[in-house]
Amino acid sequence: MINGKPTTFGTSGLLYRSNKVMYDRETNTLWNQFLGVPIVGPLVGSGIKLKVFPVTLTTWGEWLKEHPDTLVLSLDTGVYLPSQYEPEDDERSIYFEYRRNPEPIFPVRDRDDRLDAKDQVLGLTVDGRHMAYPIYVVQERRIIHDSVNGVPLVVLGSALSPEAGAYLTYGSRLSLPADAADALPDILFDENGGRWLVTPEALVDASDPTNTLPAIPSSVSFWFGWYSFHPGTDVFVP
Repeated sequence: MINGKPTTFGTSGLLYRSNKVMYDRETNTLWNQFLGVPIVGPLVGSGIKLKVFPVTLTTWGEWLKEHPDTLVLSLDTGVYLPSQYEPEDDERSIYFEYRRNPEPIFPVRDRDDRLDAKDQVLGLTVDGRHMAYPIYVVQERRIIHDSVNGVPLVVLGSALSPEAGAYLTYGSRLSLPADAADALPDILFDENGGRWLVTPEALVDASDPTNTLPAIPSSVSFWFGWYSFHPGTDVFVP
């Protein structure tokens, strides 16, 4: 909603620090996609900031297993030929060379050598403090208990894809089932043996669905992108 009116966003074709710049169709203001704030146009200085929702970066196989009734957008979009929608690991895909190249296409002003530029990270912010969790660490450990700005949380990950998410724990200690598959877990256990269902919005107490541990807004991105907009970020070290 902008000025009380619903609107939609489009791609401006512009980049800022190698990140997409959007525009809203209500006021034609340009928006920083990473931070969700207006950067050029009539809404600059308005204090408006887009709400961040959890985003899942996963494989089709993992997603379909968890959501078998999913509807799929047809490849016959009328924008590109169906043959142009190749999987990202196919050398014919549009961004195959970009993903294979360890460096960004365009120069990046602010760099940090704690991680490689295109290492993927799960980025989140808690009470103004930024934290980045390297996806290769999350994939290896699958579950990470941490505290950011004194707020206890847990990070969950898949060993098969970059899919990851973070949740408040309020101090609870959670663990994976002994027979946990390599995908993002769908069940966790607490220290008392209680079962918790993993959903995108929250961890839900199986014995009392009104008892939840909410998800922390987070997203998976390249390290250079996260750092460009969060230069004071910490990086999780095992």
